[in-house]
Amino acid sequence: MRRPLRTAPEPDMKILFCCMGNICRSPTAEGVVRARLEAAGLHERVEVASAGTHAHHVGSKPDPRATAAAASRGVDLTRIRARRVDDTDFAQFDLIYAMDRDNLRNLERNCPESLRHKLALFLQHAERFDEDEVPDPYYGGPAGFERVLDLIEDAADGLVKELATRLRSAT
Repeated sequence: MRRPLRTAPEPDMKILFCCMGNICRSPTAEGVVRARLEAAGLHERVEVASAGTHAHHVGSKPDPRATAAAASRGVDLTRIRARRVDDTDFAQFDLIYAMDRDNLRNLERNCPESLRHKLALFLQHAERFDEDEVPDPYYGGPAGFERVLDLIEDAADGLVKELATRLRSAT
């Protein structure tokens, strides 16, 4: 007699990170938060993904500069592929974080009004930095990608700390 295949339990929370093309900032946020969730033992309870508000790079790997900067800090982005936010994401994800105000406005324009409470700027979780937007490093050099990582790591730490508290109180 064959046993049924075991399926992974449904996560308690699903989070989507968004930037314009989904090749620099949002895949970096996805990778960093995934690594932080694994370190905190929350990776089975929280699913993370990333997407772009534009379709410029659909199917592309993250920018090699983002991949190299993340790898230098122990974060793997190589499995991530760019995709565009679609209408089902607004219902599917519990939290949708934009990297900057322009992308937040793009998300707000496409999100049903009843689901807009899920949208926010990711850097609201930063504890060490005062910025509220992750700058786009695409047209700059390596220092821009390092700065993006500094900001994202700070916000990721704050987010994972908040999620740990929230998930502990939910059980």
